[in-house]
Amino acid sequence: MARTIAAALTPLRDGGAHLDEDAFEPYLMFLKEAGIDGILSLGTTGEGILLTLAERKRAISTAVNGPLPVLAHCGAQSTADTAALAAHAAEAGAQAVAVIAPPYFLLDDDALLAHFVAAANACAPLPFYVYELAAASGYAIPVSVVERLREAVDNVAGMKVSDAPLAQVAPYLLEGLDVFVGAESLIGESLAAGAAGAVSGLASAFPEVVIEAVRSGDSTAAGALRNVVERFPRHAALKAVARSRGVPLREDVRAPLRGLTDGERTALLAAV
Repeated sequence: MARTIAAALTPLRDGGAHLDEDAFEPYLMFLKEAGIDGILSLGTTGEGILLTLAERKRAISTAVNGPLPVLAHCGAQSTADTAALAAHAAEAGAQAVAVIAPPYFLLDDDALLAHFVAAANACAPLPFYVYELAAASGYAIPVSVVERLREAVDNVAGMKVSDAPLAQVAPYLLEGLDVFVGAESLIGESLAAGAAGAVSGLASAFPEVVIEAVRSGDSTAAGALRNVVERFPRHAALKAVARSRGVPLREDVRAPLRGLTDGERTALLAAV
């Protein structure tokens, strides 16, 4: 059965300077009560790359004490930090670990493979997911690297693939891998092609919309709603929507991300 995983928001306070630990539990309960199967913590929607190593460890520990299974995103700029986060996630009780290709430097296949091997070994035997998002990393993970990784370690369970269109997702739909699509507009097509479900940023504030897309295989409404949200600063917009739905979640984001203007907030809530 296809699963819907929310790429969860990270509650922040003090203008984005600190974790808002009191908001984790009610926010995760909001997702659970909507029917979400689990969360990806500290991914792109969760601002993970902008938090310190200590903050990320604390956020993972806080999330795993909540009501939903946690797939912890542990991708970082360096291999040492990535491995440290992956090891912490395993020790803290996460269900699985995901790692994105490090941004900024264009790594060759051997360097990228070594990075993923170190991360997978650090959390073994916990299931390990490769997180493909070329727009954030600056390059795509070669399919050959994924195949070599599966030969090198025993705990590769799947991938989160947030690329679009489907032609960029299809090469990663390898036999024996659970592949979760990130682009909401592609949920229907991807499920038909063999994807295991969705790991969705939109589900962080609109869980029922994405759950229905995964259930029905019709992602038209989810894709259209994502397009509306993308007209605004996305992280603050999703937090504003969640807050408007009764979740005690501040709009605060970590700089250099920015919050909504009053006019943007009004227009967003009217549009959705």
